[in-house]
Amino acid sequence: MVKTKDGLFIPKEKKVVVLWDLDNKPPRGPPYEAATALRRVAEKLGKVVEISAYANRHAFIHLPHWVVQERRERRNLDFAERKGEVIPIEPYLCSVCGRKCKTNLELKKHFKQLHERERQKKVNRMRSLKGKKRQKYKERYVSGNEKYNEAARKLLTPKIGYGLGSELRRAGVNVKMVEDKPQAADWAVKRQIQHSMTCGVDWLVLVSDDKDFSDMLRKAREADLGTVVVSDQDRGLGRHADLWVPWIGVENGEIGEADLMPEMRRQFEEEKESGGGGGDGLFSLSYEEDETAEMERDGFGRFNVSAFSEDEWVEDEDDDFALSDSDDDSDDELSF
Repeated sequence: MVKTKDGLFIPKEKKVVVLWDLDNKPPRGPPYEAATALRRVAEKLGKVVEISAYANRHAFIHLPHWVVQERRERRNLDFAERKGEVIPIEPYLCSVCGRKCKTNLELKKHFKQLHERERQKKVNRMRSLKGKKRQKYKERYVSGNEKYNEAARKLLTPKIGYGLGSELRRAGVNVKMVEDKPQAADWAVKRQIQHSMTCGVDWLVLVSDDKDFSDMLRKAREADLGTVVVSDQDRGLGRHADLWVPWIGVENGEIGEADLMPEMRRQFEEEKESGGGGGDGLFSLSYEEDETAEMERDGFGRFNVSAFSEDEWVEDEDDDFALSDSDDDSDDELSF
């Protein structure tokens, strides 16, 4: 309990840390939407103090199948519009200046020749400044120009990757690139779990299917740290956590307050406040109900709830003017 300014005692807000193993569990769709959905789920447990994602450079240059398919469809549609085979119902509208264009290729050409050129002038001007003047200019004309940034995300295609790092940062995720060594991301996540065990965190949300984290999850539970695993299989890493939720359900926004089983969270928090352990039950959730779901107790007295029945590259010749993604904000490079 904490005391407010009015002298009232209210329950202390729980602190939540989210650790995302990008190498093992990358987004299946747009990264910004996936990160936002993950944050909403974590906020149901308490106050999210940190969301960190770990991966090596290959995760940021790899093109998932859905990205390749989306770009191919867009390119085919652009060619059909240019040949007159497809006529848009409404003209394409530039979100920066409001100009109407007949085709998407015409809109891209307009954006490149006018707005991107003006943007580059502002960047060059910013680089000629120093100190507070440079920071103020950057916030006002470069990073603070949301109209341009939003249009660039839709029209400009990165030459490398698909903007995974920049989109996650836009969603408030602390993206950390690890060395190109085996298990480098795993070790980084394990070190962060150990840190969370000693800094007063109440809930740890781990997005991964890697069973190498099993020992760390057991140690976290022994340290009275509530653990939630977001993965595709509850019978793997999920059985070593207090709660399990399906990754696809999180990405689709189908995990609600009821799916996080408030009675389980309340039991864990009561045991923690009374000096007991963090609970020894595993509750597995499926975002789809199944009539064959059944509950059984294993040899350790834990309840197991089951609800189950049984690198690519493309080159876009039309986007040679696209800006490249950057993983370091300190060099003033622009990433979209």
